[in-house]
Amino acid sequence: QILQVHARRTPLAEDVDLSRTARGTPGFSGADLENLVNEAALHAASEERQNVEMQDFEKARDKVYLGAERRSLVMSDEERRTVAYHESGHALVAYLTPGADPVHKVTVVPRGRALGVTWQLPERDRYNESRDFLFTKLTILMGGRAAEEIAFDALTTGARSDIEMATKIARAMVCDYGMSERLGPVSWSERQEEVFLGKEFGHRSQVSEHVAQMIDEEIRALVDDGRGRARALLLENLGVLHRVAEELLEKETLLAEEFASLVDGLRATPARA
Repeated sequence: QILQVHARRTPLAEDVDLSRTARGTPGFSGADLENLVNEAALHAASEERQNVEMQDFEKARDKVYLGAERRSLVMSDEERRTVAYHESGHALVAYLTPGADPVHKVTVVPRGRALGVTWQLPERDRYNESRDFLFTKLTILMGGRAAEEIAFDALTTGARSDIEMATKIARAMVCDYGMSERLGPVSWSERQEEVFLGKEFGHRSQVSEHVAQMIDEEIRALVDDGRGRARALLLENLGVLHRVAEELLEKETLLAEEFASLVDGLRATPARA
């Protein structure tokens, strides 16, 4: 509805679906959404089109969310292949995991600080997340690192933000949501107060060394389990992984329908001996 307000004076093409655009803009403020519509209109104008199309909103969302395309960034063929396999790993694990948000787009076009992106769009608003869903998110995050290990038997710094987010999710599952059977439904979060007037300097840990060690072990186990699950999925579909990465290197971007058609077609074709 907010997008409709900002787009009321913008000529929209018939293929524009603002509800689909809204699904891909969680956390955007009203100003962000207004900027999104303006960027979409500017992109349409740069292409000398009278109406704003869905592709313009896609480009605008990527720009607002991640930054402008970095076409001037010079990457070696080896680095491009690494990024392609990394993003293919995320996308394949997301596509093959029941209950995951649908894959909307996977691209290896650098934007902002990101060398590639795998977009997932939720089918509905979600206010309460289950343990299985959180573990699925964690597993998808580890899909990029798992793909790099399988394809190159090497580790790169490209998985840094994925690892940080996966660890954050695992810690929340253990310490905030009581989702560890070993530690039980107890909150182990140490920061219970806002940082104000130096309160953090007087903060004392309420967790014993033994419990702290158990927390670390549970977090490590969750992340390792997610990585193992992602690795197993990719090894079971190794030929698909290679082909998706090749398509990304050639086309740079695969949209939902194209990606799904490619994966389903490859999985339906018996592997050659």
